[in-house]
Amino acid sequence: MSRRSVLSGRVLGALVAVLATVTTTSAAGASVSAEAGGGGPAHGRFDNPRHGFAPPGTVLRDAAPARVGLDPAPIEEAVATVGGWTTSHPTPGTAHPLYSGAVTLLAHDGAVVSRSATGYAVRYADAAGTELPQEQRVPMRGDTIFDMASVTKLFTSIVVMQLVESGDVDVDAPVADYLPEFGVNGKESITVAQLLTHTSGLVSWVPLWSRYPDVPSRIQAVMDIAPRTTPGTNYEYSDLNLITLGVLVERLTGDRLDEVVARRITRPLRMTDTGFNPPASKLDRMVATEFQATPPRGMVRGSVHDENAWSLDGVAGHAGIFSTADDLAVLAQTILNGGSYRGARILRPATVAAMLDNHNEEFPANAHGYGFELDQIWFMGGLTGPRTAGHTGFTGTDLVIDLASRSFAILLTNRVHPSRNWGSINLARETLSTGLAKALAVEPERGRDSWYTGIGDASQSTLTTVSLRPSGHVRVVFDAFVDSEVTDRLMLEASADGLTWEPVPLTVSGRGAPEEEVVSLSGTGHRDWWTVRAQVPHAAEITLRWRFVTDARYTGRGINVDNLIITDRDQMLLNGEKEPHRVRPEGWQLRSR
Repeated sequence: MSRRSVLSGRVLGALVAVLATVTTTSAAGASVSAEAGGGGPAHGRFDNPRHGFAPPGTVLRDAAPARVGLDPAPIEEAVATVGGWTTSHPTPGTAHPLYSGAVTLLAHDGAVVSRSATGYAVRYADAAGTELPQEQRVPMRGDTIFDMASVTKLFTSIVVMQLVESGDVDVDAPVADYLPEFGVNGKESITVAQLLTHTSGLVSWVPLWSRYPDVPSRIQAVMDIAPRTTPGTNYEYSDLNLITLGVLVERLTGDRLDEVVARRITRPLRMTDTGFNPPASKLDRMVATEFQATPPRGMVRGSVHDENAWSLDGVAGHAGIFSTADDLAVLAQTILNGGSYRGARILRPATVAAMLDNHNEEFPANAHGYGFELDQIWFMGGLTGPRTAGHTGFTGTDLVIDLASRSFAILLTNRVHPSRNWGSINLARETLSTGLAKALAVEPERGRDSWYTGIGDASQSTLTTVSLRPSGHVRVVFDAFVDSEVTDRLMLEASADGLTWEPVPLTVSGRGAPEEEVVSLSGTGHRDWWTVRAQVPHAAEITLRWRFVTDARYTGRGINVDNLIITDRDQMLLNGEKEPHRVRPEGWQLRSR
């Protein structure tokens, strides 16, 4: 394939897929996006996944959650929990909070439904966590500017894909076609796509800042390094991949990466607080990050935290971007719109589709698009699915974009202030995204309500029938909406004595349902009701229960069961729609959404 081909084979494949739902013209802002299958809007729905992109004219506005069909309670609970961790820690006995401060922003269908700012942008004086006097602390604000760390990788990846659109880059071509000095020491065959998907075989990190004396030698070290594994055979998240792509962008455009990002992304989208090396005039709005003794930088504020990016003059493909929640929201809505916002198009819909397609199917736990991480429950929580994309940043930032519900969640913290050793904030990331997922509705399959359980980690909930007296084999039919981590499982169990329980094999049908008979249900992303059938051998007396069990970490939106019908050969033993009082819930509740 020619280096001048407008789109690689992979991108063309995505174009075929997206044309089913999106019609485009070459004029910026002139695209038309339509839902597959027609029908009206599905505001506030989790169980009615959307197809294609949002209309390209969608512009963010503030609205109460209920105005777009969301339940405000889960959002308020999640935001309060995330905000509470600016003064406490979820692990009992920990002497410091989870992070100094946090800013959150949640949006659905073009509506910003929640904003919050809690805690402090600057709170500590040293690495030990000595608190500054109250008058010297800087409160967190909605327009506080954060060091985005690895969220920078999304900006670099977007610029690379713009070069794919212009025909200057083929994602399937060797990187050495564009950077000949890179094609040494076993890297001759590494492709642009492998850098974007972290399958190049390069090691995750090298201390460029301390091993090499200046910017040219640090870049040369990346060009010279040998792969740790055979390219294309392993997934290893690597900063070196994106540093290389940043150099590629500079080589092909003739400009420094910060200038390219500004010209091609932030200025067209009017992201006025986003860029590398922010000006000193904005220092009063910037968060402090870490107190660094090595290198001797003191309390870092207004300069990139990542040592390698700092040693590259603050401009690198893997880290260095600063931004705000509102600016990042514009980027998120641009992706949901298929690459345009307020009439400015930075990517074609087909290119966005290619960026959000999973190119790592051979590495199931590491789904990855071109630059975007996909389907990662550890930070996407209840929004997790094959069409959920995003990225995290080491400093305590993340962005989660859920195409299926046209929603996104932004969490910005300064979790490394004053020390990176104060721990992970993945629980906060998961909590915020799950709060938005739970605000979205799952409508009952039949009647006004369904049984719902949204228990958290290391928990169990049961829904138990009264004792039944069948005259033969028992047949069970019910509907289930399952959104859970694969290790969090819903089981149907039977007991003849109410003490000893045995799992009942299940036959399941519906989009994303198991193809074989199973004894438990789990999974995320399919967002469809399943019809479940089971048969229980005859016993004089039988009790049935639905039991949902979660493991120590990570949960999805939860489980709904509905339309419970239990019969034997002669009679109806239990009709859940008409006799909900004959089912005893522990950790379940009847919900209309």
